[in-house]
Amino acid sequence: MVTIKQLISSYKRITKKTKCNVKRLDKCPQKRGIVIKVFEQTPTKPNSARRKVARVKLSSGKRVNCYIPGIGHNLQQHSVVLVRGGRCRDLIGVRYKPIRGKFDFAAVKGRITRRSKYGLPSLKKKD
Repeated sequence: MVTIKQLISSYKRITKKTKCNVKRLDKCPQKRGIVIKVFEQTPTKPNSARRKVARVKLSSGKRVNCYIPGIGHNLQQHSVVLVRGGRCRDLIGVRYKPIRGKFDFAAVKGRITRRSKYGLPSLKKKD
């Protein structure tokens, strides 16, 4: 609650600026990019694995590291992907994820649950 003295006085309240965690997307929800390199990265302690990561050049010209979600992938060099925000907490410098089922990035085969995140495989219609 503001007091009368605060309203009269010369100083103004300063609002805090919020920090953007996905700066390379330039305030867009998604951006299209081309895969430069696909490689594996080891997570920080205490975890141990080999996480799949892709280096992507966005349409704005900026380069980002993207964590590849789900089991298996078909990404290779020059594949076109749609990149969204969302970091992988145990990989350093990885703050983006490509969207499955868009452009050249195929959906996870045999997926029944959570298809919104892992893509919907193309279903063949029976005539």
